[in-house]
Amino acid sequence: MARKRLGDLLFESGLISKEQLAEALKQQKVTKERLGDVLIGCGFITEKQLIEVLEFQLGIPHVILAREKIDASSYTLIPESIAIKYLVLPLRKERNKLLVAMADPLDYYAIDDLRMSTGFQIEPAIAAKDELRSYIERLYGMKGSLAQAQLTTTIDVATDAELVDEDSPVVRLVNQLLSQATKMRVSDIHFDPMQDGLSIRFRIDGTLRQEQVLPKQMQQIVTSRIKVMANMNIAEHRLPQDGRFRIQLGSREVDIRVSVLPTLHGEKCVLRILDLSSGLQKIEDLGFSEQYLTAYRRMLSSANGLVLITGPTGSGKTSTLYAGLLERALPEVNVITIEDPIEYQLNGVNQVAVNTATGLSFARGLRAILRQDPDVVMVGEIRDSETAEISIRAALTGHLVLSTLHTNDAVSTVARFIDMGIEPFLVASSLTGIIAQRLVRRVCSECKEECLPTEFEQAVLTRCNIETGNFVCGKGCAACGRTGYYGRIAIYEVLEVDDMLRSLIVHGDEENMRIHVKERGFQTLLQDGLGKAASGLTTIAEVLRVALR
Repeated sequence: MARKRLGDLLFESGLISKEQLAEALKQQKVTKERLGDVLIGCGFITEKQLIEVLEFQLGIPHVILAREKIDASSYTLIPESIAIKYLVLPLRKERNKLLVAMADPLDYYAIDDLRMSTGFQIEPAIAAKDELRSYIERLYGMKGSLAQAQLTTTIDVATDAELVDEDSPVVRLVNQLLSQATKMRVSDIHFDPMQDGLSIRFRIDGTLRQEQVLPKQMQQIVTSRIKVMANMNIAEHRLPQDGRFRIQLGSREVDIRVSVLPTLHGEKCVLRILDLSSGLQKIEDLGFSEQYLTAYRRMLSSANGLVLITGPTGSGKTSTLYAGLLERALPEVNVITIEDPIEYQLNGVNQVAVNTATGLSFARGLRAILRQDPDVVMVGEIRDSETAEISIRAALTGHLVLSTLHTNDAVSTVARFIDMGIEPFLVASSLTGIIAQRLVRRVCSECKEECLPTEFEQAVLTRCNIETGNFVCGKGCAACGRTGYYGRIAIYEVLEVDDMLRSLIVHGDEENMRIHVKERGFQTLLQDGLGKAASGLTTIAEVLRVALR
């Protein structure tokens, strides 16, 4: 790489004037900061412009750490003090080369120092400063536990005592991972066994990101520790296992569900994280439009009938269901639920957990609940025809039944019930309403900017009768991990069943059902999502990604 000074490079690119460069150099002598930081601080350039110049003019690759595969063994080569001093993070080794993310890849003193201390040829890449600081803090914070845990596993497999001792390296390592995941709003942690390592991925806002790769010898000990926490059989490696545990991380109480699956290269663990300290959402905070909110409340106020929340796994059905229960959990109302598992404990609600080991299934539990004089019954999920039939019978005999189902949209829910062997006239008589939903990522408020629709997106908007809107997109920043999104919001279809629809259900006429609801002004998931995009809450691309799947 040609040793060109940053100031000359920016001047030749036309981003700064000679006067601005001279002023920045003058300030640099006083502040002792990097020239790039001084120029950004003075407002002469932006960090984005600096990265673009280095990337396009010198061919230095720009890396987004949230998308990088970071090898845990590589950042043991550079001491934390040096990483902080030069703001650098080693990513991975390739033969005699070490790829290093740097805030200033033109800092040749830092590159020479890294080459001398590691013995590797340094391949610099540029990364955002805030992102580098965040990753240095997180990864080096785990380095001590990782090194000690590796030392333990090279000597021998961890003993039972080491798997439960809070001061042992592997326990600290797993706890740090869980703490880190909770701070980053992770919903799922994936421990993926590979041929040459253990990959750790975080699902944030519905999207999986590579976090880091642990050495292969760590796989067995980490998996064993997770099994111990979830009260699983650590000696069983051939069969899938499920478990759960609760842990206190600082001020947060976190409930974690664990699934272990045998694969070609070992056991894969997936941890579903439920932050109990975040509390339950109220029905008005779910993101319903005024029209849909009124409709849902109307369904909940029914004395009897079946209300279904539908969508794929991870679409927020449980949050919508619990918000509805909170609305009905009054002293004069007997509310009973049967769930697998119980995710939140609700005051004033009698909650029953499914227990297959003792034979307490949804169907068996539901039959018992109906002998408890309930007003409102919540069935966590309708999975089979027996549970579906009992739920419908309960709805027809004076109970309000709330439940969830896996279907693609509101109208197809009717066909799903009939496919389960339920007579169409029973479905028509019992069904009060259906809510279908998905989760889309919310645009990051820190880096959002105005964004015009593409030609294809404009065609979709026109087809959905949306002519104008406040369309935005996120350019990516440290707060959102360079994704442009932070948090999620739900998009909905809300379908109330009227007499005409009941008649069409009896005749099994799905095509005319869709025509009828459209004439009533029914909005699809796509239309509701595009409406939220027009309000600046999400992007058109995100809505199309989720609603058109």
